[in-house]
Amino acid sequence: MADEIRAEMVANVWKVVASVGDTVEDGDTLVILESMKMEIPVIAESDGTLSRLAVNEGDVVQEGDLIAVIDG
Repeated sequence: MADEIRAEMVANVWKVVASVGDTVEDGDTLVILESMKMEIPVIAESDGTLSRLAVNEGDVVQEGDLIAVIDG
């Protein structure tokens, strides 16, 4: 079962921490967003393998945009 991680707000992708193929656990940071000079970590919500990373550093995401997919 795949778990889609989506943006909760409009923000810039400041740093991509994880890579496709990484094994992640619930609570691991995948990406760090920046909005209004605040850093917002995007965390894995389940254990599994990061099968898709839909953003790159410097991208702008809108609320609801896909950030990553984790296969459990």
